[in-house]
Amino acid sequence: MDRNQTKSGFVTLIGRPNVGKSTLMNHLIGQKIAITSNKPQTTRNRIQTVYTDERGQIVFLDTPGIHKAKNKLGEYMVHVANQTLGEVDVILWLVEPTTYIGAGEQEIIRKLKMTKTPVILVINKVDTVKKEEVAAAIKAYESQCPFAAVIPVSALRSTNVDAVLDEIFRFLPYGPMYYDEDTVTDQPMRQIVAEMIREKALRCLSDEIPHGIAVTIEKMKERPNGLVDIEASIVCERDSHKGIIIGKNGVMLKKIGSAARFEIERMMEQQINLKLWVKVRKDWRDSDTFIKNYGYYDEK
Repeated sequence: MDRNQTKSGFVTLIGRPNVGKSTLMNHLIGQKIAITSNKPQTTRNRIQTVYTDERGQIVFLDTPGIHKAKNKLGEYMVHVANQTLGEVDVILWLVEPTTYIGAGEQEIIRKLKMTKTPVILVINKVDTVKKEEVAAAIKAYESQCPFAAVIPVSALRSTNVDAVLDEIFRFLPYGPMYYDEDTVTDQPMRQIVAEMIREKALRCLSDEIPHGIAVTIEKMKERPNGLVDIEASIVCERDSHKGIIIGKNGVMLKKIGSAARFEIERMMEQQINLKLWVKVRKDWRDSDTFIKNYGYYDEK
């Protein structure tokens, strides 16, 4: 590619928790990197993924949802999301197709008005409402804040996702690519595996537990025959949670492990031997040490 003809730059996806940021990013880059679930605060770190085509390269930063922090982990997540606003070439703000603009959205609008970065409003989940409701939502948001573009999409069904890429490239500067053409993420494999296990735990467990779990990879080693041994710990905050995660006769832990193994094998294209353990670390989300140990830390 000719560097004078290609565009490249950084794009952040922001929005309230559970609005579909990770789902959209996975569809934009064409494969799954960020974990998704129907529970808030699924994404805890800034996940960097890369999309490359003949037009150039987009480096996506998928950030944690902007929400009211209730503990140190929450404060860290909000800081990560806010920090990216001043570091990128384009901001994608995801919202749901509603005319109700709550306090959380108002706070995001306040921050967006202070930035000179082009903001593309992406109204997600349009497959869940009527067209008139989508039009009303667009009108409501446009009355609050000027946008470089407004795009209605369904991330889940990949509807109008190409239009998002088209608009991003419209606003990116010309320049050289940051990564090789075949790079999809800068996430270490151990971190992706840990997140995949956490996703399966989020999907299998009841609502009150998932916010308080982390996953650490204790061992990841390939045998000469190509089989990969992975040992991981699911960390929770209470003994009662440990019992629920393990389940009667270990049934829940087996269910999580089986679902995770299937997806990890598909991603790595290798057979894996996965062993899961459950550890209790009381109130780890309020401990600077544990937050850093479990991979949530600010690089700056």
